[in-house]
Amino acid sequence: MAVVISVVGGRKAMISAATGAVALVIAPLNREHGLGYLVAAVILAGVFQVVLGALGVARLMRFVPRSVMVGFVNALAVLIFLAQVPELRDVPWAVYPLVVAGLALMVFFPKVTKVVPAPLVSIVVLTVITVAAGIAVPTVGDKGELPSSLPVPGLPDVPFTMDTLTTIAPYALAMALVGLMESLMTAKLVDDITDTHSNKTRESVGQGVANIVTGFFGGMGGCAMIGQTMINVKVSGARTRLSTFLAGAFLMVLCIVFGPVVSDIPMAALVAVMVMVSVGTFDWHSVRPRTLRRMPPGETLVMAATVVVVVVTHNLAIGVVVGTIAAMVVFAKRVAHLTSVSGVVDPDGEQVVYAVTGELFFASSNDLVYQFDYQGDPDDVVIDLSGTHIWDASSVAALDAIETKYAQRGKKVTFTGLDEPSAAMRRRLAGHLTGGH
Repeated sequence: MAVVISVVGGRKAMISAATGAVALVIAPLNREHGLGYLVAAVILAGVFQVVLGALGVARLMRFVPRSVMVGFVNALAVLIFLAQVPELRDVPWAVYPLVVAGLALMVFFPKVTKVVPAPLVSIVVLTVITVAAGIAVPTVGDKGELPSSLPVPGLPDVPFTMDTLTTIAPYALAMALVGLMESLMTAKLVDDITDTHSNKTRESVGQGVANIVTGFFGGMGGCAMIGQTMINVKVSGARTRLSTFLAGAFLMVLCIVFGPVVSDIPMAALVAVMVMVSVGTFDWHSVRPRTLRRMPPGETLVMAATVVVVVVTHNLAIGVVVGTIAAMVVFAKRVAHLTSVSGVVDPDGEQVVYAVTGELFFASSNDLVYQFDYQGDPDDVVIDLSGTHIWDASSVAALDAIETKYAQRGKKVTFTGLDEPSAAMRRRLAGHLTGGH
């Protein structure tokens, strides 16, 4: 997948492959129906992603606020760190000094030279030490057997029937959505880190193409790998498609050609690398007391909600959705309170002019109805709407309700100052939103 996405993807230096978020979605299908159905779902998910990408789903990223993005990054850092904790439990004592040594190498080696990536130096040095000294610590080989040959392309071993389609479609759609969301969020993060722009639509379509190819080779599919991308972009300083291509190519070579050597790499070395990635990924500025004091409470709440949901569910996509919804609620509540009504009665007492300012939408228009003195106002009422804008049907319904309440008391209401879009919406909807008209 990394090799394919390096060619068809829209974000340079971002690495895509099998991820935990996709595994979480697709694993139940494999457990209940077998590998053939999983592979078929991966291919279908790729098709969904190509279609969604072509339809412009990437443009929805503009609705993800900064507070959610910060929460996403911090939650990612927390998840990366928590994933290392099991590797530090019930292990030989030698693991701990090895992790400390690996961290020290990655902190101080860049002060000597940055030609060779410090994580690579750390892994090589710790591997040589453990093998040469015969130190018995958990290794990569203890996690399972590495492949010894290349996969062969082929069709998934499933009946090509409507029953199969209805079985895999829900899983495929979920995988497509989770994969796109995580990939687009990661692409945006890399954009910020590298101060460059990426083609999100191309990335969306590319994710689909890569999953289709991966499926035909019997792979489990995936999406952008945030941890590996951070190593590639932030730690190693990569900026090109070649780095993504080589990540996939080297992985293939390491597994097939150097499998025995890779199996000897101590897990302590990889834990040290990922702890550094976690520390480097976390946005420490966002949790400084000075920053928290200056930030609006709603923004901090959204960030915290995103982090908590991600950490609890271990699913970045769910956290982003919850955080975005929370941000919308906070925004709606904040804007709703900015709407105000002020009235001035003519000296002769025959007319009152109300001025409405602020945005009129579902959250603010509900209270608008109660801002007028229907009983005490004179018979001629003018409501000036030049300082506002009508955004939805709820606002038109509120204006209808105001007009009705005055009419019930024999009073006339005149609405003035509407801009053209607001006036057009009112002409189209006024009097047609309740059963009584």
